[in-house]
Amino acid sequence: MNGLHILAEFHACAGDRRLLHDAARLAALCHRACADAGLTVVAAAFHQFPAAGATGALVLAESHLAIHTWPELDAVTLDLYVCNYSQDNRAAAEAAYEALRAEFKPQRTVRHDVKRGALQPALPAHMN
Repeated sequence: MNGLHILAEFHACAGDRRLLHDAARLAALCHRACADAGLTVVAAAFHQFPAAGATGALVLAESHLAIHTWPELDAVTLDLYVCNYSQDNRAAAEAAYEALRAEFKPQRTVRHDVKRGALQPALPAHMN
């Protein structure tokens, strides 16, 4: 479970607005960003909301990408988690994140990185 979990918000997106409105375009972008980064898509689900944005998720062999668009706010939220079970996938996560950021062209980004599975040193038995 050791890995990197990127939680991000893109605000004032100045990229192609169709990405905010069209689930098929959003799906294609997410597939391309992950594949180009060397991540392996094993399943996908995307949904178009009538007269609104889109939401989607890619199940990756390395974990997942979930993304949601808010066209009324010119915003995107995303959740990208890669585990490092057989290799260190942090560079792939960064590459996929940067590809998405480059397409949406946010004027402001909020990002939180969570290091998953970082085990704390074991406490002595009498302290558990």
